[in-house]
Amino acid sequence: MRYILFLIGTWFSVSLMAQSSVYDESLAKKLAADDYGMKQYMLVILKTGTNTTQDKKFIDSCFAGHMSNMNVMVKAEKLVVAGPIGKNDKLYRGIFILNVANKEEAEKLLKTDPAVNAGLLDAEYFPWYGSAALATYLPNVEKITKKNF
Repeated sequence: MRYILFLIGTWFSVSLMAQSSVYDESLAKKLAADDYGMKQYMLVILKTGTNTTQDKKFIDSCFAGHMSNMNVMVKAEKLVVAGPIGKNDKLYRGIFILNVANKEEAEKLLKTDPAVNAGLLDAEYFPWYGSAALATYLPNVEKITKKNF
C-alpha cells in the first residue's frame, strides 16, 4: 500500500511540476517544438570511409574542409551537435545531429563535406527525436571555448 501511495504521490508531483512550468509559446514555435517540446532531427554517424590514402597533405586538406563545412552548417542553423567518437571496433568516427526533416536534406548537406566526398568518411543516417531546445546551447559554445580545432 505504501508503494502505491508513493507512486500516486510521485505521479501527482510530476503532474503539478509539468503544469506549473513556464511555457514560452513563441520560443516553442521558433524552435518548431511539438507539444512535448521535442522535434525530429537526423542523426548522422560518421565512420571511416573506403579511401585508404596515406597522403597526409590530402587528408589534412580534406579534414580542414570538413571542419570549415561544419562551421557553415552551424551558421545556417543546420548543425546542432557534432563531436568525435572514441576508438571503437565499428570504425565510428563522430556524430552530427542535423536540424533537417529527412535523410535527403542531410545527404545534401554532407555533399558539401570534403572528407565525405573524398571517401575518407562515410555516413549513416537515422531519424532522431529529441528536445527542440537542443540547438539553444550553440550560442554559448563560443563563450566557453578557449581553443578552436
